[in-house]
Amino acid sequence: MLASLINCFRIPELKKKILFTLGIIAVYRVGCYIPTPGVNGAMLAEFFERINSTTDGSIFGIMNMFSGGALEKLTVFSLGIMPYISSSIIIQLLTAVIPALEKLSKEGQTGYHKINQYTRYGTLGLALIQSFFIALWLESPASFQGLQVVNTPGWGFRIITVFTLTCGTMLLMWLGEQIQEKGIGNGISLIITAGIISAAPSALKTLIVLLNPNSGSGAQLQPLTLLIMIGFLIAVIIAITYITQAQRRVQVQYARRMVGNKTYGGQNSYIPLKVDTSGVIAIIFAQSIILFPATLASFIPNENFQSMAAVFTRGGWLYYTFYGFLVIFFCYFYTAIVFNPVDVAENMKKNGGFIPGVRPGTQTADYLDFVMTRITLAGALFICAIAIMPDAIMASFRVPYLVASFFGGTGILIIVGVMLDTMKQIESHLLTRHYDGFTKAGHIKGRR
Repeated sequence: MLASLINCFRIPELKKKILFTLGIIAVYRVGCYIPTPGVNGAMLAEFFERINSTTDGSIFGIMNMFSGGALEKLTVFSLGIMPYISSSIIIQLLTAVIPALEKLSKEGQTGYHKINQYTRYGTLGLALIQSFFIALWLESPASFQGLQVVNTPGWGFRIITVFTLTCGTMLLMWLGEQIQEKGIGNGISLIITAGIISAAPSALKTLIVLLNPNSGSGAQLQPLTLLIMIGFLIAVIIAITYITQAQRRVQVQYARRMVGNKTYGGQNSYIPLKVDTSGVIAIIFAQSIILFPATLASFIPNENFQSMAAVFTRGGWLYYTFYGFLVIFFCYFYTAIVFNPVDVAENMKKNGGFIPGVRPGTQTADYLDFVMTRITLAGALFICAIAIMPDAIMASFRVPYLVASFFGGTGILIIVGVMLDTMKQIESHLLTRHYDGFTKAGHIKGRR
């Protein structure tokens, strides 16, 4: 592994890509410390300090983790890259149901650029809406337990906040695209990963405080418990790696045919069906829906509405039941969107391919759908367990969400998946230059 990392900097092209990517991530981290005008940073920090010290989790704690700590300081990157992610998912779903977009997606590079432009417009719209509601949220002392976060509330503050946060999101989107074009790895995913990893020092500091027997309330976490949590973390990372790369290979044979004096076909191949097709997208969908009532409750100071939203608060059995159901549902939903067995069966039939023992056409499509439905269940149950894991860790070990999120959950799922994708791209450069990859046997497989 160390030798492979050293070899990365022996290839000029790869070295340039890696340094460029690291430079863009450094720019992103600098932007996470530029504050938004008109916000009392001390009051906001005190509010988030109260949240981070609790063990019941919070919607703001989750949002702060995905923004790389920018929300806690209300910086220019407070919205993070999530509006772009949401817009991409929406456009992808619309592509499957709107014939015009579906036709556009099949037009190659031209269609890709057109859809990417629609995604940018969607990002701009979502960023404007979200930043406006954040401005209203900041102006309400009731949302911050009586703390006055905004010095001079009013339309002037709202306009400045909307402009600042929206420009920050659009800049992040551009930085991600620059990594995609000139760097290594998926730019947007790397920015999200960098934001999640940036919270590691704060989580480690909190963990040390919990282990300190000289703190005000004594040691809240025993060394043996910490060892159990570390062992659990290693097991989770190994399991995520296996499930992320797991695939069901459906054997395909191609009929031998003569074209002129040349023979084509006659070889065996396979269709790799991913066990975990949706990945973290299913969790993002589920979290967006289940956190929506709590988000509205934080903006609307109505007791009746807040009591209704409390039903879906973390800790209740109804919350975990509904959350697990949503994760499994969106695993199947997203898989159905991105994998069309009818199209796969038709393409196989056109190229003279068939699955041994299965008739081409409709029976092939039914067979692929049957296999995909079965393996998706295993992937969906695993993703559901990963999604609920931080809550189980908080309940079992009585640690804050900031700490629990690094021992399981969405953050670990994203980090492992993005690292596998990035290492796969780096390994392809190494193998092209006749260097060894990161593994002695086989090659790293990414998420896609």
